[in-house]
Amino acid sequence: MDWYENPSRPTLRLPPGTVDVHCHVFGPQAEFPFAPERKYTPCDGGKDQLFALRDHLGVARNVIVQATCHGADNSAMVDAVRAADGRARGIATVRPDIGERELLALDAAGVRGVRFNFVRRLVDTSPADDLHTIAKKVAPLGWHVVLYFESADLPELEGFFGSLPVPLVVDHMGRPDVTQPVDGPQFTRFLRFVDANDVWVKVSCPERLSVTGPAALDGERHAYTDVVPFARRAVEEFPDRVLWGTDWPHPNLTDHMPDDGLLVDHLPQVAVTDEQRHKLLVANPMGLYWPGEDF
Repeated sequence: MDWYENPSRPTLRLPPGTVDVHCHVFGPQAEFPFAPERKYTPCDGGKDQLFALRDHLGVARNVIVQATCHGADNSAMVDAVRAADGRARGIATVRPDIGERELLALDAAGVRGVRFNFVRRLVDTSPADDLHTIAKKVAPLGWHVVLYFESADLPELEGFFGSLPVPLVVDHMGRPDVTQPVDGPQFTRFLRFVDANDVWVKVSCPERLSVTGPAALDGERHAYTDVVPFARRAVEEFPDRVLWGTDWPHPNLTDHMPDDGLLVDHLPQVAVTDEQRHKLLVANPMGLYWPGEDF
């Protein structure tokens, strides 16, 4: 599905310095071709459209996550980070044989982490030894590892995750099954994993997790009510280690394409106080991606 054109203007005024920590750029294909081994082919969604959305929503900065459709060719992501003039950071996908010179070049461009994807329908599984090699190479740079997995797979993965020598950032709350109780064994296990390790949690992508909705469309400002208890629980338990992002341009969605303005208006359901929202949107991401800089 194409991303939502002409999103609404949020009624929520985001705090100054808000960071969207999870977004992507796709191509444009004519300049940055997609990887031949990709599992999906998205529409173009380049840096110009991303920065226009940033300004429309009232976001100050972005963290641009390498999309699986581009494989380990980080050119489109790096181009966007450089074009942001200090207002973006990047998360790369790299291979275990990457050299120090290439890593240093990525770091100078604004990359601050690498992504490990364990969602089998999106990528072929990489050997744990290869991923551990990558983590050891990026650790001296002060980078972190972004993890994308589904909660049902956490029991077999958490031992490996805990062995990585870097901080961890988990995409989309580990994709919980929101038909299960928020205090049930699956999400409780995830929370205890976060508590026991150096882990940050993105309370993002309710549109991917929701089963009963309603969708963030047609002016709906109380969207994805089935996801709210899970996101709110993460914010309450880990107020200093939660992050938020739009996931624009929302790759590989097949059910509906959300209005990004309404995704912003979803935030007060998740972070119910001004203090919670400031930590989620400003203080936490600035501390992780722009340490030492003023908000």
